[in-house]
Parts: sequence; C-alpha cells; structure tokens
Amino acid sequence: MTSPVPETEEEATGTSTDLALAEVDNAWSPILSGFVGSLFLVIGSLGVGWLAPASELRRMPLFIWMRTEAFGVALSIVLIAIGGMLLVRAWLRLGQRVRVWGPAARKATLGAVAAWGLPMMFTVPLFSRDVYAYIGQGRLMVEGFNPYENGISALSNYFQLGADKMWTEAPVPYGQLFLWIEQFVVWSTNVHPEASIMLFRLAAVLGVVLCIIYVPKLAELHGVNPHRALWLTAANPLFLTNFIASVHNDALMIGLALAGLYYSATRRVILGIALVTLSISVKPITVVFLPFIGLLWAGKDAGWLRKFAFWGLTAGISLALLYAMSLVNGFGFGWINGLSAPGSVWIWYAPVGLLGLVVASIANAFSLDGWGLAKWVYDAGKVLAVGIVAWQIFKGDHDRIMRRLTLAFAAVVVLAPMIQSWYVVWLIPLFAVTGIRDDWQVKALYFIVSFFMVYAISDQLEVFPYLQSEDLGLALALARNAAAIIALLFALYLIFMDPRTKLLFSKSDQPVTTRPVI
Repeated sequence: MTSPVPETEEEATGTSTDLALAEVDNAWSPILSGFVGSLFLVIGSLGVGWLAPASELRRMPLFIWMRTEAFGVALSIVLIAIGGMLLVRAWLRLGQRVRVWGPAARKATLGAVAAWGLPMMFTVPLFSRDVYAYIGQGRLMVEGFNPYENGISALSNYFQLGADKMWTEAPVPYGQLFLWIEQFVVWSTNVHPEASIMLFRLAAVLGVVLCIIYVPKLAELHGVNPHRALWLTAANPLFLTNFIASVHNDALMIGLALAGLYYSATRRVILGIALVTLSISVKPITVVFLPFIGLLWAGKDAGWLRKFAFWGLTAGISLALLYAMSLVNGFGFGWINGLSAPGSVWIWYAPVGLLGLVVASIANAFSLDGWGLAKWVYDAGKVLAVGIVAWQIFKGDHDRIMRRLTLAFAAVVVLAPMIQSWYVVWLIPLFAVTGIRDDWQVKALYFIVSFFMVYAISDQLEVFPYLQSEDLGLALALARNAAAIIALLFALYLIFMDPRTKLLFSKSDQPVTTRPVI
C-alpha cells in the first residue's frame, strides 16, 4: 500500500503548525519535577554539604540545627538522595516527552537546564570538596608560594580552609589559566569561603554555557541531531551536579576543549588550538585532543609527511602558548609533577581497579606482595590506554576523527584504576556529538548516569563529628549507607517499576516517536 501524497508543502516537510506545537508533550511536568529535586539538593546540602570549618554559616541557627541534630542530618540525607534521583527521573521523562527533536525540544532542554541548574548555584558544595582545595591553592598564590612545589599545608591555619587532607602536601595538578582564576578569586574575596565558591561556580557556569553553545554545533557537523545531543549532555543530572553543585573546574576544561574542536573542524585551526591550549591550562588531560586537531588541520587526503608536519605545528603552537603563560606566572611547567597528586589509587567499580583488587587479594592469600602486583595491573591498564590512543591517532577514517578522539579519551578514562563521576562527564558530550544511537547505546548511558548518581549521593557527606558518637548512633558509615539505600531503591524503582521509565531500561524496543538520529 502506498503512502498518501501530501497536499501541501507543510505536510510534505512536516512543519505544519499542529506538528510544531506537538514536538514536545507537556515539557513543564518533568521540568517542574527536576526543579523540586534541585531544591531538595539545596535544602539537604545545608545539613551534609561541605562547609569550611571557618565558614560563618556554621554559626547560623538553621545550619546548626541541620548539621548538629540527628533529625536534621537524617532529613538532609533523605532530601539529597531523593532530590538527586528525582533529577534523573526528570531528565529521562523530558526525553520521553519529545516527539520530534526540533527547536521546541531545544527550548525545553534549555528551560530544564535553567530550572535545574539555578538552584544548584546556591547549594553548599555537594559530592566533592575540591573547591576548598581551589581556595587553598589560590591563597598559596596570593601569599607568594609556588603551588607546584607546595601543598596547602604551607599556609597558616590551612585546616580551616576545608580542603581534603590529601591536598595538604600535594602540589597543584592544574595549569596556568586555572591558577590565575584561583588567585583572582581568593584575592578578590579575601579568602571568604562562600564568596569564593560563588565565583568558582560562575567559572564553572561559563564552561556549561560553552557546552550548550558548541555541543549542538559539533553534532550538526557530524549529522547528529543537535537538540537531542544537547539534551543528552546539558540537561543530564550527572553533568549539572558535577559542574554546578560540586563546582568542578572540569566544566571550564571541557567547555573550552569543545569550542576548540569546533573551530578546528571548521578550518579556524589556530583559534581552535588556542582554545584547546586554554583547556589544557585548566586541566592538562585534554592534551589528548591535540594530535586529532593536527589530523583535522592536515586534511582528508594528507599523506604521512603532511600529517607529521601538522602534528608538529599543532604541538609547537600549543607548547609556545603554554610556555608564554609559564613565563607570565614564573612557575614554568611545574604542573607536570602534580599530575599524579589528586585522588585515590584505585576504586572498586573501575575495571582495572577491580582487577587489581582481585589480584592483590589472591596474592595476599598466598603471602605474596599483593599490592605490588596490583600496581603492575594498574600500570598495564595505563600502557593499554596509551596503545589505544596511539591506534586511534594513526588508524581510521578521516571522517571519523572526532569519534576516534572520543574513543581515545574514553580509553584514558576507562582503563584508569580510578574513575570519578566527573571523568565520565568528560565523555558524555563527545559521545553525544558523534552519535549515541537510540538502542543499547543510550540505554547504557541511562544505566551509567543512574549508577554514578547513586554513588555520588552516598560517597561524600559531611556529618558533624559529634553525631558520629556511639551514643547517638549516627556514624558517617551509617549516613552514607542510608543515602546509598534510598538512592538505590529509587534507581531500582526507575528501572523495574516506574510505568514510564522502565520502558527505557528494558530489552524490548521502545516505540519510536522521534525522527531517526544518525
């Protein structure tokens, strides 16, 4: 049977007024739900978010009650867990509400980003306290210390800053640009914790804005629906919580890198290299992008001689810019020594970390040096990651350069013994702009986002030491377990019971209500 012939141009192109109005079905319902979840995070953060010991907020009656009374802390834990998972559900439901990934979907996504992200601007830092390390490092700069040679323990009363103790002796692993941001923030606020946090959040929001601008542009270059890519990235609760609530400088890093990739792909390579170099000068991990920019610059039919020439040019320009910045601050390339400073050595859910744990446990059972052998496993993972990066650089089609970059960057993250949730957020925009199919690929993303939200909710909670006494029975471990159980039960509800969202996680194909996505 043949399809009816459209009688009008509007019917033929699918742009009639009725269709345009029906692109998104009641987006305000999930947007409002996510807004409530974000408000829950704000309220819950008053009780278990990270406050500097020197913070004046600790003397306010509301904060005292939320942080020192068992009921206040318990309420905060419940709100954090439910609020975080409400955001996951709202994001999933917003995607389900879209019938056609067109301009209306973009408008709904931007509305969600604003509604969910704005309350997070006012949370006490959640799921990470790295922002207090930023403050300490900025104070090092203001007081004339070289942060590449000194940990924050060089400062008087450094423990009042609120940074994790791992930063006490660790040199800074960040590049020159972020050092200047840290110095400016601390200088301008006179080391005031909350004012500093707000300025660091504004820097993170700049990174979020860059992602919002350049994710759709990069997606269009690859024939991928830009509006769906924007929803997968910017409205993603893992993206918003890590970049705004947690105040990670990774937001600025990945925003600058995406902007640089776009200009490199559109033949404005010098500007692209400059932006990626700025990204490197926030966190040097994006140095992985440079060889692929060199390939873009060399062109589609470039021979090996031309490729090596443009790799050299790309590296030379970036190195010259980094060197110029190092001359301005006088610290040189000291950040290279600090790259191994932050973070734990391994974690159980990282594949290489888990393998190392298994090897260590078995070896220890036979009275061998288990953790010495585990280190060999971790080093093997790093070597394998380097091999995959090299393979993606030297092998593959020119038309797939951005996808090759994505796979190379993913190898660096996945084969590390330590994977933080914000490392995963580095990858989401890159996969989104090169294509996440509406099949097992997007379902895998749903599971990954759900897992890391559950883990983040339970991973870092600040519970007042007095409440950890045996008399009150609210130990930190109990608080984290309670948060994990609540969040996990919510996640299981979304996956197996919720009549709406369980369809997204099931093996059966869901009804296709959107235009095909390449």
